[in-house]
Amino acid sequence: MRAIEFGRYGGPEVLREVTAEVPEPGPGQVSIDVAYTGVNFADLKARSEGYRVPRLPYVPGLEVSGRIRALGPGVDGLTVGQEVAALTEGGAYAEVAVADTTTVFPLPSGVDLRTAATLPTVLPTAYALIHSVGRLQPGETVLVQGAAGGVGTAAGRLARAAGAGAVYGVVSSAAKAAFAKEHGYDEVFAGAFEEPVRQATGGRGVDLVLDPVGGDTLRAGLASLAPFGRLVSFGNASSAGPWTVGQPELYPLGHSVSGFSVLTLAKTAPDELRRLSGQAFAKVVDGTVSLPVTAEFALQDAAEAHRLMGGRTSTGKLLLRVGA
Repeated sequence: MRAIEFGRYGGPEVLREVTAEVPEPGPGQVSIDVAYTGVNFADLKARSEGYRVPRLPYVPGLEVSGRIRALGPGVDGLTVGQEVAALTEGGAYAEVAVADTTTVFPLPSGVDLRTAATLPTVLPTAYALIHSVGRLQPGETVLVQGAAGGVGTAAGRLARAAGAGAVYGVVSSAAKAAFAKEHGYDEVFAGAFEEPVRQATGGRGVDLVLDPVGGDTLRAGLASLAPFGRLVSFGNASSAGPWTVGQPELYPLGHSVSGFSVLTLAKTAPDELRRLSGQAFAKVVDGTVSLPVTAEFALQDAAEAHRLMGGRTSTGKLLLRVGA
């Protein structure tokens, strides 16, 4: 089968097309004939700095849609040929991928394979940030970093549907701001945001901040919180050192900080992930959320997808077309 792998860390040029053995599913797993693969920032961090890479060479990719090819020992409730979306532990940039059944989701009625590839990481993450972890209440205000990306696009729509009083976004350019405003955001700030947020909220700050960046951006997000506000960290795109918060930051205004990783939840609490994903996917079926695919690449052009995302000019969701 065809696959995309890298044997050393570096820029998009280290990605290469190879012929690889077709993987066989182990106990509690299925193999999937891949139709589409989602491209995520975590794939870029894997390629450039070894994020979640157990060994080299490595085939990146965390989410796929396709049809079940084979069932491993002990698998029931799924059938060969069934259309599914799946979260993987890597290996999704390939014509065949393997996934644990705990992270394989039969497609809801009306969801096609192209749409399905946008869902496994982005939608459960956005749903958890707004509801399960962020616990947004009607009338509260929310600030989302990366508002024009996949998670940001879904989070804006989910926040609006949850009755947020105002939904603010942060992006890196005016073009991205225009895109984000089409997906539930009242105001979108390009670049520095702390002072504009204070102005927009009459000096109060926001009730919920969602941060995938870390570093100085996380600190500015903390400073943008209203009394009793919450910040949820769900990534470290800045590659800054681990952050810490304590009494000096949290006590004065009763702030709280929490974290979320859909990949970690898949390992530590798979039943919770399945429940969360079911709730999230229902928001696609009922029309609350739609994730725009803004660029689609052939599998062999994965490096171009990485260049686009790495240039910080992309919006929405990027896909690799594999067997569709």
